[in-house]
Amino acid sequence: MDARDLLSRTAAHAADFLESLDERAIEPGAPVDELRAALGGPLPEGATDPTQVIEELVAAADPGVVGIPSGRYFGFVIGGALPAALAADWLTSTWDQNAGLYVGGPSASVVEEVATAWLAELLGLPSGVSSAFVTGTQMAHVTALAAARFEVLRRAGWDVNERGLAGSPPIRVVVGAERHVTVDRALRLLGIGGAQLVVVPADGQGRIRADGLPELGGAPTIVCAQAGNVNTGAFDPLPQLADAAAGAGAWLHVDGAFGLWAAVSPTLRHLVAGVDRADSWTTDAHKWLNVPYDSGLAFCAHPEAHRAAMTITASYLIQGEPDGPRDQVDWTPEFSRRARGFPVYAGLRSLGRSGVVELVERCCRHARTFAERLTAEPEVQVLNEVVLNQVLVRFGDSDERTQEVGRRVRESGEAWMSGTRWHELDALRISVSNWQTTEADVERAVQAILQAVEDTRTAAVRD
Repeated sequence: MDARDLLSRTAAHAADFLESLDERAIEPGAPVDELRAALGGPLPEGATDPTQVIEELVAAADPGVVGIPSGRYFGFVIGGALPAALAADWLTSTWDQNAGLYVGGPSASVVEEVATAWLAELLGLPSGVSSAFVTGTQMAHVTALAAARFEVLRRAGWDVNERGLAGSPPIRVVVGAERHVTVDRALRLLGIGGAQLVVVPADGQGRIRADGLPELGGAPTIVCAQAGNVNTGAFDPLPQLADAAAGAGAWLHVDGAFGLWAAVSPTLRHLVAGVDRADSWTTDAHKWLNVPYDSGLAFCAHPEAHRAAMTITASYLIQGEPDGPRDQVDWTPEFSRRARGFPVYAGLRSLGRSGVVELVERCCRHARTFAERLTAEPEVQVLNEVVLNQVLVRFGDSDERTQEVGRRVRESGEAWMSGTRWHELDALRISVSNWQTTEADVERAVQAILQAVEDTRTAAVRD
């Protein structure tokens, strides 16, 4: 096998895909049966030439590939991949470092240290925070809340590492009614059930109501706040939550999957006022930093608790001293893992501080443009205050029509945005977080939406 030829041909296929994004339909048209027929079949008995494997994979998979990297993809708060981050991700696979121990990849270890310091500075976190590079915010919650669980029980005189949860003081977790579901699943994975949650009502934008907080003293307590509601983009009142948590010795955890990036912008930073007073934070680099997938981040203001919750040793491992080079296994739930720091490092290097600020602010301007252009139409309602990059849109005061408009837009191939359910109403959720999105992309998507509105109006009259 000629590795250089194989990788060159693969790179050509990748470049062809990226160059097709402006014209290709965002939603693929291939039905599942067609994809199963093209990609399936019996397990091959013998070897196949790698070049043939790649050529046939591209031909079979392309009809089912969603145009997520396109500037016209507005679903699920998903960014694209910056060129430098994409290239670094290829090198990450090529170098094939096991980023669990320093000895498995010294550069992988050091690049995580450097990226952690840069990110803490950008996101307004305290200097000296510890970090974990994980798959996404789901596992970042698990990591950060494991540190929280360890520390609040330690303060209550209980060593959860030694004694487990059976018989431990009960942990109370205060959450908002509009929290993201990944918080609940992370708590469940950590042995904290729904009966231990104290759910605080939210306001009309999904923000936790500080006046609804319970008395926090008397039990080991974790308070979960949200920076950026997944539907509206709204932010919990972080200063009030920080005051309440500090006054009771509770742990304050902030879910900042995408909203934490508001901290980079002088014009948006007020939304996260008080975030530096939290004890732990989570975010996704594969959202607003626009690095390839598999890039969640957890940060902790108490490195000792973080390390205690995660670290492990074994006789065959070669681990350094706590104050030595970074052994990533001390900070993440995994032994073997990709060297996730390289794409993050490359993304930050390529943008610089000013580029990150411009990216976040540009996406938010695009979101406001969506809201302004659509609210000018009499049959369109914007349901949220557009404070960040999220826009909730409803059509004709009808769930059925809203669903139909979304379906028609997606099937047009012009743009892609997902539906959601907000306060008992169906809505189209527009999320702008891709570095490639231009004003022309926004206008193209707006026209696709307006055409779908007109088509559904015509269909209703005809029926």
